[in-house]
Amino acid sequence: MDRQIAIEKAKALVAQMSVEEAASQLRYDAPAIDRLGVKEYNWWNEALHGVARAGIATSFPQAIGIAAAFDPQLTQELGDVAATEGRAKYNALSAHGDRDIYKGLTFWSPNINIFRDPRWGRGHETYGEDPFLTAEMGKAYVRGLQGEGKGEHLKSAACAKHFAVHSGPEGERHRFNAVATPKDMEETYLPAFEALVTEAKVEAVMGAYNRTNGEPCCGHSQLMVNTLRGRWGFEGHFVSDCWAISDFHQYHHVTDTPEESAALAIKNGCDVNCGNTYVYLMKAYEMGLVSEQDIRTAAIHLFTTRYMLGEMDGSEYDTIPYTAVECPQHLDKAHEAALKSCVLLKNDGLLPLRRESIKTLGIIGPNANSRDALIGNYHGTSSRYITVAEGLQDAMGDGVRVLYSDGSHLWKDRTENLSQYANDRLSEALSVAENSDVVVLVVGLDESLEGEQGDTGNSDASGDKVDLLLPKAQRDLLDAVLAVGKPTVICLMAGSSIDLGSAAQKANAILHVWYPGARGGKAVAELMLGRVSPSGKLPLTFYHNDQLGLMPAFTDYSMKGRTYRYFEHEPLFPFGFGLTYGDVSVQSASVSRQDGRCVITAQLINQGSVSTQDVVQVYCQNEGSANAPRNPRLVAFQRVDCPAGQTVTVTLAVQSRQLEVVNEAGEHVMEGSPVFYVGMGQPDSLTEKLTGHKSVVCKL
Repeated sequence: MDRQIAIEKAKALVAQMSVEEAASQLRYDAPAIDRLGVKEYNWWNEALHGVARAGIATSFPQAIGIAAAFDPQLTQELGDVAATEGRAKYNALSAHGDRDIYKGLTFWSPNINIFRDPRWGRGHETYGEDPFLTAEMGKAYVRGLQGEGKGEHLKSAACAKHFAVHSGPEGERHRFNAVATPKDMEETYLPAFEALVTEAKVEAVMGAYNRTNGEPCCGHSQLMVNTLRGRWGFEGHFVSDCWAISDFHQYHHVTDTPEESAALAIKNGCDVNCGNTYVYLMKAYEMGLVSEQDIRTAAIHLFTTRYMLGEMDGSEYDTIPYTAVECPQHLDKAHEAALKSCVLLKNDGLLPLRRESIKTLGIIGPNANSRDALIGNYHGTSSRYITVAEGLQDAMGDGVRVLYSDGSHLWKDRTENLSQYANDRLSEALSVAENSDVVVLVVGLDESLEGEQGDTGNSDASGDKVDLLLPKAQRDLLDAVLAVGKPTVICLMAGSSIDLGSAAQKANAILHVWYPGARGGKAVAELMLGRVSPSGKLPLTFYHNDQLGLMPAFTDYSMKGRTYRYFEHEPLFPFGFGLTYGDVSVQSASVSRQDGRCVITAQLINQGSVSTQDVVQVYCQNEGSANAPRNPRLVAFQRVDCPAGQTVTVTLAVQSRQLEVVNEAGEHVMEGSPVFYVGMGQPDSLTEKLTGHKSVVCKL
């Protein structure tokens, strides 16, 4: 539906409402208005990596794993899958009168905050540490969710969150003030939001809990009024994070009463309140703190979205059947995402495993048979789960004996009182290793160890990590099993930077699989056995644990010393890094100007004996500019099929905006001479050492 038509319909409807009726529609659980034919509607739904919290749904890899695929086209297809299943559920459940929470068409996804500090517990909900990658993946997911080009109406409504400067610490988010310079705002924290608003036309934006530069994010005049609706021309609706408006008076102390908090939020453009503060709106109105126009404007924004969705008077998506949920095509797409997301960090030749040379395979580790380690957070429910252990057991078949032990608890130390921990399996793990030809050690975290403050399974913790190490119980397990001396693959399941310590040197191979989705164990097994080559790339820097002391404090939002763009030391593994079973490199590259943009033409060659996909990456440095980031920054990338022994030509476009730098005043300026580095990773010495290949340098 044309937005202007939807706006006119919304205005006409809201004009028929009393002020009290209009105010009631600004709650996340908006009630019905029977006399006007308005049905109740719950705005709260989630689809971070598939429809979440609404029963059975296709489960994709966690968002950080989707980012590791470096594949916007796939990401858009995943968004379309989520929208299709969301519509199928909405159609079926509404027919039964169920319009409760998690049943609507407004999905509070994606999370496009920047994963600036490796300790942040919610980082695995994001697309990593780079603003450009985050913007590209975020735009793609929004376009998929909203059905760009597919019909007259929005297929579902996406939401860019959390606007705008939010990445921990979780334990302080309700009272924290994130201080960011104009340069860091424009260079790091705002670009993805701007791209989703101005390019992908995201329908909703959610404010963060914290303050940014002194103002609460859900009542922020500079961010919400001047930037979002002013400079960017945002036309959708704004939603508060849940109970964030009550933080204004309870924790931020920028207001004294709920009425004042409701007034501050709505006057700055917060249309719908996830929480209960807007129940005070009518009292604020009676006190003269809020005008009738404030209330009606917010209601018009919300009903515009409902008309755009066809929720008010029907849409072309109303016939999507419930049988679309977890259909074979959707499961295949989730499987493809899992295959593309896993990152091979180390391989001395042990991978791919040669089934014919293995009589006994040992599978050890607390995440090997864990369903929790498959799904991350903000997840749906699957009708079937395939853990890493199950995937390997199925793939090995009858000819290979598979031995299994969980080896340790996920986090409980075996030195604790064993009457409280009856699952001491270290000796069993050693026996498995001793009797195996090859060992797969599956370790890592899950949403109980890294996640949102007070989220499911983590209700008593802040959600952030205190360091980059695995829990001691797992470190002890790694040391003991590796000391047996059998060929060993470490399968790491986590959503963030993990330092494996000496185990990384001792292991023959390391495959980082993130949280690969409910049936992700099948994809992991296929990768280990070489049925498909790994091709994922790190969307964030992996640091040595002792490098945390070289960074600014967790509460310091300055980008100095953070992420690959500003880090001054050699990390554990670099952003953009990931091995394959092939041997792909850039042989030559050139750049030219075409239609106001730079076009990179590169020749890739796979000198290996295994066909693979890989990701060609273009980085840029503005030589001579004092305002450029310390290190070259990502400006283009493309996933490419690379047949064994063959050369492939690739063309990548770099938009002129990506060549600008940001000065201290937050202004985008063209400055210095752009130099391009084209390779399969960053143009840094560590990437060169790990891959054996240099990036090719080209200039205009």
